[in-house]
Amino acid sequence: MQTADLIWMNGEFVAWEDAKVHVLTHAMHYGTGVFEGIRAYETPDGTPAIFRHSDHLDRLEASAKLYYMDLPFS
Repeated sequence: MQTADLIWMNGEFVAWEDAKVHVLTHAMHYGTGVFEGIRAYETPDGTPAIFRHSDHLDRLEASAKLYYMDLPFS
């Protein structure tokens, strides 16, 4: 299997071989985490658009609050 050189982990790109999580990580065993799939669509004038972007971000924030997670991005 071919791997990437870098991977996004905890807010920064790190070398693939340095991306490690603790064996007792709750998300790995129990699937805890937050995710909101946001897609951009091409418009007739060629600029991308996101349908109901604010609603996506509101759901992401609400999910994070359930786990007492602070979102480090505004």
